[in-house]
Amino acid sequence: MFSWAIAFFIIALVSAIFGFTGLAVSAAGIAKIIFVVALILAVVSFAVGRRPAI
Repeated sequence: MFSWAIAFFIIALVSAIFGFTGLAVSAAGIAKIIFVVALILAVVSFAVGRRPAI
């Protein structure tokens, strides 16, 4: 998931340089969504922690 987030982040940065038009707006939106989901999953995994095997 982080590789997809990084890819869309790079696409969003390049498109920001050229101006947000067409596909660039979609890539920026997808990058934001993937980043938020990955951040939430990381926080949850840190909060739950690793449980010992039974």
